[in-house]
Amino acid sequence: MPDDIYAEVFGENSSNGNAGNSGNNNNGGGGVRRDGFFRSTTTNGGGSRYGGREYSGGGVGGAAGGLRKAPPVENGLMCSLEELYKGATKKMKISRNILDGHGKPQVLEEILTIDIKPGWKKGTKITFPDKGNEEPGLIPADIMFVVDEKPHPVYTRDGNNLLVKQEVSLLESLTGKTFELVTLDGRNIMIPVSEIIKPGHEVVVPNEGMPISKDPRRKGNLKIQIDVRYPTRLTETQKHELRRVLGGSS
Repeated sequence: MPDDIYAEVFGENSSNGNAGNSGNNNNGGGGVRRDGFFRSTTTNGGGSRYGGREYSGGGVGGAAGGLRKAPPVENGLMCSLEELYKGATKKMKISRNILDGHGKPQVLEEILTIDIKPGWKKGTKITFPDKGNEEPGLIPADIMFVVDEKPHPVYTRDGNNLLVKQEVSLLESLTGKTFELVTLDGRNIMIPVSEIIKPGHEVVVPNEGMPISKDPRRKGNLKIQIDVRYPTRLTETQKHELRRVLGGSS
């Protein structure tokens, strides 16, 4: 009699060990909570720094139908050339909606730490997986920061090279000029130019450009682009100096 009642309630095959297995699916889904919402966890030191994991497009933990991932959210990350030359650490404060254990949204404020590596270029993307808003039926979006460069008063970046524009007088173009520059890491360097300088002249200083991100021990080149400032009128003294430099009669 007890077996008949048990079979009537749970089905004829319940006595073979299958009864109750369906109730465990909410716990073993690797991220599917009992209320049906998915809360992801990021790797890499608790998720405070960039990096982590990616999800495939299929179901999560065997959940029926799977979950769709929200599209990534991009934010600009302005960096000075000095920061991209030497490296830096930036802390970004974000606010996002998360779902509590009952599926109700609440606001969470969080600090994301970005370690900028020497040599990173404009357009470099740093991804924090699943740091977007939590919504029912969706895997939270990735938060992405995209590196941008602030203009520099002296240097312009060209790939791994640095460009700097300098101007010399007509007399200096004939007699030579020593350029003094302060590098992005604060060093003073002297670049003597002894040859005759024509408009558009370029001097290349090896290994004084931007670090190469894959091998920061190597650097690009520093290119000094020189223009000649021609006077509109010459004084007698200037004429005398030019004749002397050019070997003419005084």
